[in-house]
Amino acid sequence: MSRTTPSPGGARNLRIEWSRIVLPIVTLALGVAAWDLVVRLKDIPPFILPSPGLVAATVVSDWPLLSDSLIVTLATTFYALALALAGGIGLAILFHRSRLIEQSLYPYAVILQVTPVVAAAPLLLIYLPQQAAVLACAWIVAFFPILANTTLGLNSVDRNLVDLFQIYGASRIKMLLRLKLPAALPYMLGGLRIAGGLSLVGAVVAEIAAGSAGAGSGLAYRIAESAYRLNIARMFAALILLSITGVAIFFALSLVSHLLLRRWHESAVASEP
Repeated sequence: MSRTTPSPGGARNLRIEWSRIVLPIVTLALGVAAWDLVVRLKDIPPFILPSPGLVAATVVSDWPLLSDSLIVTLATTFYALALALAGGIGLAILFHRSRLIEQSLYPYAVILQVTPVVAAAPLLLIYLPQQAAVLACAWIVAFFPILANTTLGLNSVDRNLVDLFQIYGASRIKMLLRLKLPAALPYMLGGLRIAGGLSLVGAVVAEIAAGSAGAGSGLAYRIAESAYRLNIARMFAALILLSITGVAIFFALSLVSHLLLRRWHESAVASEP
């Protein structure tokens, strides 16, 4: 009767995966405990630094207001991300097909990227409706990573494979759909992961600018509004929701990338157990 011996490598991988889950949770618990201890020992008033318990209670009590604002911010983020994805991939294909178009338009894409969105937001709020200006700010910061990564991916296709497709008489459309876009997919997904967080940052910056002008309804506007009213507990609650949202977006896009690449690309295959 044979007995299967557990693989030492499998046990080691299990310990590594377990530590990746446990250590961040333990670190977070220690940080929250230290925060609560400082507030209690120093007797800090809640309008300066609220305790973790008060922040948690504020999340529960103000959830109807905060959840509505969260939906507004999420809608702006995902609309901007979708527009950046469509525009970035479409323009990258044009850049790949025409060197003239790339040389004419790429510098302006770089200008959009290097212009601080916090400086552009007040101008956009002057010339555009409030929601359109917020969406434009989120799109501006999310657009360039997708464009740049997709352009790099399309230009990095193996020349030997291109020659092989040409030998078999593949048309440009077939070569694009069956070779170049699949080969560039890891680059696109890498740009998408970056753009996901940046679109949230752009939406938050624009909402804060809109809030300073007395308009807005997103989570960042709630932060600005709470600051004016010295409702620091609500500020922390909104900030925590924004942080959780950003982490959730990153992991969701990372999961999408893993599912699309796990069967064939080295970056995902290497992470399989």
